[in-house]
Amino acid sequence: MRGAWRSRNLLAGGAITALMVLIALVSLVWTPYGPTQIDIVHRLATPSAAHPLGTDLFGRDELSMLMAGAQSSLSVALIAVIVGAGIGVPIGAFAAARGGVPDDLVMRACDLAFAFPALLTAVMITALAGPGAINAMLAIGIFNIPVFARITRGAARGVWGREFILAARAAGRHDTAITVLHVLPNIAAVLLVQATIQFALAIVADAGLSYVGLGTQPPQPSWGRMLNDAQTFIWRAPLLAVFPGLAITFAVLGLNLLGDGLQDLLDPRVRRAR
Repeated sequence: MRGAWRSRNLLAGGAITALMVLIALVSLVWTPYGPTQIDIVHRLATPSAAHPLGTDLFGRDELSMLMAGAQSSLSVALIAVIVGAGIGVPIGAFAAARGGVPDDLVMRACDLAFAFPALLTAVMITALAGPGAINAMLAIGIFNIPVFARITRGAARGVWGREFILAARAAGRHDTAITVLHVLPNIAAVLLVQATIQFALAIVADAGLSYVGLGTQPPQPSWGRMLNDAQTFIWRAPLLAVFPGLAITFAVLGLNLLGDGLQDLLDPRVRRAR
């Protein structure tokens, strides 16, 4: 693991991601003000000692809302990735193990899913199911399923042809046991890197859904809805849009750097090239 300390991407991405997670956890027990506390007298206040990031159109403290918004965005993204991986990985592993017609059916289903833009699909699902954080989690998670299925299938197919798999088959082990004991552990690094990428995309998707009113609903703060609220006052109080925009940017940047760093660390081909 000494290579981890030499990977700038891994260190920077890990630090940014850890900071975002820490902010989200802290917001569970403390924020400078109540995230939904309204103070009309001090609406659209500029940054000051009392309100370091200013206030919004209802006088709510921007810093408190950003902290609570981190909790909301990270929660939605985490559940969406868990849903996608929890269903997509077994499907991809099954397709790789069985091959033939089951493999073709799974891949054609993935191709069909990829024919529709991710965010548009999520908007359609949440529009039909109704707005809300839970439906946003499910909508984003549903799109993650074919992503994890395809990644798992491709990586697993490369493992199934290796000698230790042939030895396990010769020993009489069932395909399910081989998948669980030998295939999945050997592709775990690939799935971990993909999970960080999907986590970043889920944060963007959640922000987009909240921006159009289909994600996290009031009074729970969310970065996407903060951007939506700020657009009316973009010329009078431009910082209202800057801070949530930066929060989304840094969260996605941190996860992408973390994914790149993990790939450099865990991919043996990268290690050999170095």
